[in-house]
Amino acid sequence: MDKKDIADIRKQFKVENDLLTIHDIFNVYIMKETSEIYHHQSMPFEMLEAEQQELFMENFKKVLSGQLDEKLFELKFQRDVDNNSQLILHQGLLSNDTEEWKGQMLQLVEKMLANKQYEMDVVVTFIHGEYMKPMKNMSEEAEESERDTVYSHPFILCSMNKTQDPKKELLFDYVEKEFKYNIVVDPIINLKAPMSGFLFPSITDNASDVNHVLYAAGKKNEPDYHFIEEVLNAEEIMTAAQDKLVFEEIVKNVAGDQKFNTSTLSNVYDEIHRVAEESEEEDRPALDKKDVEQILSGSGIEDVNTEKVSSAFKTVIDDETYEFKANNVVPKYDSKSIKIETKIANISISPQDLRHVRQVHLNGKRFLMMEVEENTVIEGFEMIPEALFQKAPEDEE
Repeated sequence: MDKKDIADIRKQFKVENDLLTIHDIFNVYIMKETSEIYHHQSMPFEMLEAEQQELFMENFKKVLSGQLDEKLFELKFQRDVDNNSQLILHQGLLSNDTEEWKGQMLQLVEKMLANKQYEMDVVVTFIHGEYMKPMKNMSEEAEESERDTVYSHPFILCSMNKTQDPKKELLFDYVEKEFKYNIVVDPIINLKAPMSGFLFPSITDNASDVNHVLYAAGKKNEPDYHFIEEVLNAEEIMTAAQDKLVFEEIVKNVAGDQKFNTSTLSNVYDEIHRVAEESEEEDRPALDKKDVEQILSGSGIEDVNTEKVSSAFKTVIDDETYEFKANNVVPKYDSKSIKIETKIANISISPQDLRHVRQVHLNGKRFLMMEVEENTVIEGFEMIPEALFQKAPEDEE
């Protein structure tokens, strides 16, 4: 799935939407002390009160929120795994019997509890629904409306949410005219910040892909590897942060003792952006070993060759066929995505403007120098330019 596919289904999660039908909702309450199922309950989604439906819809939208490779990850299922989750999910997707579907979802919950101790009580919510996407009209003269023909996508969505203790509050009783301590023992289910979840199957170019699942992490660049490998039985992944780190290590390995200045780093970012722009992959262009060699050669790094790049791939990641996602490697090109942090100040700048920044030595001190086209304004006061270099006085005769 790309970000457009995710956005298309995410925006459908709203009450009274004829393009989204949720058949059943199944909630499972897990106790932290015993890691056992304390209670589970299912019902048709339409039987929930309108306020409850709104709460859950917002929760499901949050599961599908975030950037790919940061909070959302399209995972490929492992092969030849006993009690494979892909098969369980596929059977659940095809099932028209609620009790049968519940049994399959409980199998997934049992896998969540195996060798796992949660720090708080957890509620796992499953929904079984159908998402319909209208086919675009071929022409304005077409007699059919957009919704006469649709792509149909049955799906299962899972959301895991932690519980929290109720707030201790002081209330005023209008009838008895007295202050009372509000005693509530029921835990609150935090639907505003899902701790994990997934959507099955993956949907790409209006086609369902049962070989992939979209996994949602609770925090950016912090996927739950136990959940990915043991619960979903999916293959290993690289986060955007890890992807960037591996690329940086490969560049350092190829460059050797060569030192980088801002111009060289800016050239690297420019070359990545150019290669990405020329790529046939519109949404998530990838960079292979050959692309990396081309990028480093075109950036002014000396003595770059195929052998050095191959050796760097073997040393750093032990996989010469590995491909980086360009969007992970270079910060957002047109926004101030590069953070320059010093003890004196923090500066944000875009990759394309990095070439206007220099680190220089003057009178034994280091200075960060930035080229600007206009006078700097600080707290409403316009600064006048200062001369760094002055003409030496002439010798007196």
